[in-house]
Amino acid sequence: MELFSAVFWLALVKIVFIDLMLAGDNAIVIGLAARNLHPSVQKKAILYGTAGALVIRIVATVVVLWLLKVPWLLLVGGVLLIWIAYKLLADQGEEHSDVKAGSSLWVAVRTIVIADAAMGLDNVIAVAGAAEQHLVLVIIGLLISVPIIVWGSTLFIKLINHFPWIIYLGAIVLGYTASHMITEERRLVPFFTEHPALRILFIVLVVAGVVFAGYRKRSSSRQGGEHQRSYS
Repeated sequence: MELFSAVFWLALVKIVFIDLMLAGDNAIVIGLAARNLHPSVQKKAILYGTAGALVIRIVATVVVLWLLKVPWLLLVGGVLLIWIAYKLLADQGEEHSDVKAGSSLWVAVRTIVIADAAMGLDNVIAVAGAAEQHLVLVIIGLLISVPIIVWGSTLFIKLINHFPWIIYLGAIVLGYTASHMITEERRLVPFFTEHPALRILFIVLVVAGVVFAGYRKRSSSRQGGEHQRSYS
């Protein structure tokens, strides 16, 4: 692929589109980690945390560029993303215990970097695939994703207080992304190509399963918390 050729720009557009589609979960993590900070400190925490996460993600993507040759990687990544989507809903019922709000600037930054690294596998794999083994594309694409994630996390802090149901939308997007990754695993592509109806059914079942399981866990956690408060 020649630098700045038509193919290069097409691949870059694909990477930016992927970032737009997958930045939601990262924005949620950043927003939750910084939500208890003073507004004047929130912006610093989001900026520093995102910068640290970006460095880790570039390194991880370079590694994945090589690992993409390993069979079943997309399947493994898709299964992990299904678990992330479930935890996103389930942990909301427990005040998102896995992504604690930072009480200070550097605590929030540390939380953002660690949580983003743990949740960024889908983005890393997708960007590495779209880059077609081109490292410059990876770096440019991820640099473009920074303002997307920063803006998204700032917006999420405001929206989550008014529209708690938005967490379900995030889980649906993650569930769809996970199921799509699995169906794109090269060893499974022939099967799903031959049976397109089963591909659609699989995606629907994954998304519905994530939402249902997360809702059940969230509801049971709320009921458990109410029982504890009634006895205290």
